[in-house]
Amino acid sequence: MFGDKKNKLKDSERSLISETVSIEGTINSSGAIDIAGLVKGPVISREIIVRETGSITGSIEGDHVEIHGHMDGKISGDDIVIGSTGTVKGDIEFANNLKTENGADIDGYIKKSNISKSKLSADFLFSKSKEDKKSKDSEQPETVVNKDTEALA
Repeated sequence: MFGDKKNKLKDSERSLISETVSIEGTINSSGAIDIAGLVKGPVISREIIVRETGSITGSIEGDHVEIHGHMDGKISGDDIVIGSTGTVKGDIEFANNLKTENGADIDGYIKKSNISKSKLSADFLFSKSKEDKKSKDSEQPETVVNKDTEALA
């Protein structure tokens, strides 16, 4: 029953975090996630939709991102939609398209990036090779630039 190959989940299936659910921690998915509840922590998925009742405190990274609820953190994606009921307190970085509907509330910097987030895959989300871990450990610390200085440039 559970071990049948017929019952394997497909990347196209959707996951729902309902209004009655509160999650603290990292959420990774190679499919799509609808968030109607509360999430504290980063969310990484191909498609992320934060419904009107949904709230995320943390970062979001995905190919397609829609915010109709509350978001407190950085958003990175190829295509991003901030709905009329959406509130974003944080920076937005997009590769292809950014759509804001009338009534959307954004408090943060918006940046168009040349880097596509579409390289998200099941392999990227759930496993890292030993070489990736070693190269990350040997890297020098990243230099941080003051946002105010960066905005003036």
